[in-house]
Amino acid sequence: MRPSYSADPGDDRCTGPRWYWPRSVYIHIPFCAHHCCYCDFAVVSGAASLVDAYLDALEREIALYTGRTFAGYQGHIQPLFVETIYIGGGTPSFLSAKQLQRLLEMVQRYFCYRREEVEFTLEANPTDVTAEKLEILAQYGVNRLSLGAQSFEEEVLRFLERTHTAATIEQAVRLAQRYLANVSLDLIFAVPGQTLEQWHRDLQRALALGVQHLSTYNLTVEPRTALWARVKRGLVRATDEETERRFYAHTIETLESAGWEHYEISNFCRPGFHSRHNGVYWAGEAYFGFGLGAARYMCGTRQTNTRSLRQYFTLLQAGRLPVADSETLRPWERAAETAALQLRRRCGIHRGEFERQTGIPLDYLLGRVIARHQARGWLEDDGERVRLTREGIFYADLVCADCVAAAQQ
Repeated sequence: MRPSYSADPGDDRCTGPRWYWPRSVYIHIPFCAHHCCYCDFAVVSGAASLVDAYLDALEREIALYTGRTFAGYQGHIQPLFVETIYIGGGTPSFLSAKQLQRLLEMVQRYFCYRREEVEFTLEANPTDVTAEKLEILAQYGVNRLSLGAQSFEEEVLRFLERTHTAATIEQAVRLAQRYLANVSLDLIFAVPGQTLEQWHRDLQRALALGVQHLSTYNLTVEPRTALWARVKRGLVRATDEETERRFYAHTIETLESAGWEHYEISNFCRPGFHSRHNGVYWAGEAYFGFGLGAARYMCGTRQTNTRSLRQYFTLLQAGRLPVADSETLRPWERAAETAALQLRRRCGIHRGEFERQTGIPLDYLLGRVIARHQARGWLEDDGERVRLTREGIFYADLVCADCVAAAQQ
């Protein structure tokens, strides 16, 4: 379905509803020095020689997509107007300075944005952070760095197969702060063998660095990962749910006591530094996505690219988009999924905004689900908003799954 909206920020047609037409773009760079045991993302390790070919294919995908989306514009590329840009992976910082510059020039060529307003994030490994790369990022308007720290503890880092040290993290953060005003850290808790004292030290060291944002993730044993295979063979014992809950509760208490906002289940920030790009996902709004395994959601249709690098290359060389899966949601399915996503936010679901976005009254769709979980003490409802309670946060997956299931009934 071809949208009737323009990519030109000066064109009124670009003001179509955010759930229909994207203002955000995700670009996936799959390369990593090492494929960590817990990671189930679309990752390519030990293949530095393929980076330039990948950038060729990535540009071919963006150009092909842009040309098809805006078929009315002939003879030149019509850049897509965006308000947030997120370059993730994999490890985008794995690229050399020259390759990183080429990537950012590509972004400028195919996307237009107001530099003073855009949120432009790049993910990085602490070991890759250099002054040369940071200068390039700042030059091209990147204003937010997301560092995959995971832990400051040597024992935990070794289990997660991370090659950096606490000193590397601290050095990367301090260097990044010279160039960028917004630095985020990813941290992982409930790692097998990790103690609550170790996790507390991780949080305190992160706070002491003066970063603006923390994403804290419960280690999940994903199917078909190396960690999953070890757990299945009995080589590793996964952390039990009660221990996971203690770690998560300690995270909330520690960061809120430090004056941080807990604005989404896994995310905390200093006031004014929430992730605008990830907020698009949690609002159930539309977004572009390009690269190996990347997902996009626009015009009510969700698409996912192939995770096979060989197939990604082959399809694009043949002038075909590398889409592996495509699904157009029915209105009530989209509404239920939107509710499940919005419940991840601590502000929850605003009834009026939800109905304007989906066309379906919240209580008509989920009245019974809301009442059931309100009776359990997991949801609170003030008549305007429905949100998870402090206790309900620990059962968020169950509540959100019930929302999605309601669309199937």
